[in-house]
Amino acid sequence: MIDHTGISVVDFEAAKTFYDKAMAPLGASLLYMVPIEYTGGEKVGGYGRDRPVFWLHEAKVPGPGRHYAFGATSRADVDAFHKAALAAGGKDNGGPGLRPHYHEHYYAAFVFDPDGNNIEAVCHRPG
Repeated sequence: MIDHTGISVVDFEAAKTFYDKAMAPLGASLLYMVPIEYTGGEKVGGYGRDRPVFWLHEAKVPGPGRHYAFGATSRADVDAFHKAALAAGGKDNGGPGLRPHYHEHYYAAFVFDPDGNNIEAVCHRPG
């Protein structure tokens, strides 16, 4: 059910150096850096084998900044997730929509849970 996850790191370059080495034996590497115009100037990079699934996010303080993404089977499910999460007390962190800077079919919605975790539902399928 989990599509991808991420952690906050204080020193992005030091973390990158560590994960470049730690992930190599697992066949994973840094596959993508999100353009900074989408991150507020912070470095964000994703590791994986065939697509990014483990993300590092530059932050002044490590944690809480936890991010958990859950796979959805349709865009309607993403929409329903967002609506239900808000109704359950979550705070909006980005309504349902395409995020083509990740890939052309990346459709997601984001909410903060009551503890401040960034929770996402994502569908990778077209339309």
